[in-house]
Amino acid sequence: MHPPQSPTPLRLWRSPGFFPYLAVVVINAMLDLGHKILIQNTVFKTTSGALQMGLTALVNACILVPFIVFFVPAGRMADKYPKYRVIQATIAASIPVAMSIWWSYRNGMFFLAFALTLVLATQSAFYSPAKYGIIREMYAEEYLTAANAAVQAVTIVAILLGSVAFSVLFEAWIGTATQAGHILTAISPAGILLVAGAVAQTILATRLPATQNPGAGQTPALAQVLRGVRSHPALWGPMAGLALFWAVNQVLFAAFGAHLKEAAGVTSTVVAQGLLAIGGVGIVLGSALTARVCRTRLELGLAALGALGMAVCLGLLPWLTAVPVLGLVLVLYGTCAGLFIVPLNTLIQLRAPASQLGIVLAAANFLQNAAMLGFLVLTIGAAALHMPPKPMLLVLAVILAVMAAASLAALRFETARLFLRALLGLFYRLRCEGIAHLPATGPVLVAANHVSWIDWAVLLAVLPRPVRFVIYSAYAEHPLLRPILRAFGVIPVDSRRAAGAIRAMRTALLDGGAVAIFPEGGIARTPELAPFQRGLELACRGTQAVIVPVALMGLWGSLWSRCRPWRWQWRRTITVRLGAPLPAATSAHHVREAVAALRSED
Repeated sequence: MHPPQSPTPLRLWRSPGFFPYLAVVVINAMLDLGHKILIQNTVFKTTSGALQMGLTALVNACILVPFIVFFVPAGRMADKYPKYRVIQATIAASIPVAMSIWWSYRNGMFFLAFALTLVLATQSAFYSPAKYGIIREMYAEEYLTAANAAVQAVTIVAILLGSVAFSVLFEAWIGTATQAGHILTAISPAGILLVAGAVAQTILATRLPATQNPGAGQTPALAQVLRGVRSHPALWGPMAGLALFWAVNQVLFAAFGAHLKEAAGVTSTVVAQGLLAIGGVGIVLGSALTARVCRTRLELGLAALGALGMAVCLGLLPWLTAVPVLGLVLVLYGTCAGLFIVPLNTLIQLRAPASQLGIVLAAANFLQNAAMLGFLVLTIGAAALHMPPKPMLLVLAVILAVMAAASLAALRFETARLFLRALLGLFYRLRCEGIAHLPATGPVLVAANHVSWIDWAVLLAVLPRPVRFVIYSAYAEHPLLRPILRAFGVIPVDSRRAAGAIRAMRTALLDGGAVAIFPEGGIARTPELAPFQRGLELACRGTQAVIVPVALMGLWGSLWSRCRPWRWQWRRTITVRLGAPLPAATSAHHVREAVAALRSED
């Protein structure tokens, strides 16, 4: 049987309450962005060089500080009260803030408008944990990747449209004004749009579905939460990756305008903001691709590939001057960013305790904004030293390259699984049956028949957890293959080191890991199942492991088997069928019988 299909973003769109939720997300993003764009464009028009980079970094810092200062109360609020109520209350608070911003525009009070960026960001700091936390309360686990992809996509669409729209209005209304105060007075009608958006999102927020609040006990303090997150790799890894991603992009946003002026001679705010916003098209594409690939399960390998792609694109960016080429690279950069951030956001929501989801998401916000603020401080320092934008962009590329290397190392099994699934999918139809029989955690020995030279690739492509393979030592010790195979923890075996291989398997099982073995001892020379060797008995003896029998079917007669003559068949079906777990004390003979029974099921 085929695995069940997870909901797609289209089905989420039709579900009750999701349209008002997405509408609130879009309008709030445009509200925050609109004011920021207008202030940044004013800075763009009235300053240049190091001062421009410094002030641009400062306005971004005003957006970040509240997420750091109000981390604990924002998380406590999202955990203590129903998240839909928190969203409604914080969204309503945007109305007086928007009215104050409009008043500052109308009276040409640039520094007050600049400071109100801090107030608007405070409202967002209290809104953000509830915004992401409600997804888990609205939908089951299998919906989370698609829901996060939809939220990420519409948010970026809002950024894309908002950046261009507010920049177009800015250029249309600015007239001949050259001073900051006069510019704000000229563009004061934009403040009315901000007020209208605040009112509209407040009305839409009343239509959010009432969700069940799991409740929270004593909310831990900041230091305790961060220590707990730091000791939990499943949370710390994605949080650190997202924090570094957003920090790098804050500097990119601050330095890109100056680079555009210096390298391409662009002075139009529409072009400058439009190029940055067009990267949002890529994030939409990347988010949609992530939802497509993750229909049946979360594929963390996408995050590693996304990090690698971003590093390559950012490495090219400083050397480009043609606006169309810059736009294309930014679209590719955005696509890779979508592949990176959607799986990591989903993983945080999945792994966080339900009763403390708000405080965990607030901790993620804290780390992200602390990292962004730190990078912006460095940007301001670099601007004070009159560092050109090109070297700053190259430094960012190096940072992303290091992050990509770390991601590929940490997610090597997930990345290999994704790559092998895509590669094998070009030539074969992969079917996996009984995957629920494989325990998600704990020691397990996977025992499969050995039909071809690519059996390991097929198993690695379908098994949803890291597995150490027992392979023939001649392959494990090959000079070209040795570094890669060691990184994947393979266990070499031959007649001379059988005892060492069994000890290594036992150690892996005692540590709670998963080991895959082909007990026939070699690739089949006939379609019949050969006797199973007793090494699996010795490896499992005295452990708490279970043995999962696996039947590989469809590979006999292929190019990779020992069948002669082999028969080429385009898109032949390869079936991987997992049986019910067997006790550790099961004999090799009975494991063979279980595999044979799986092969005969049709």
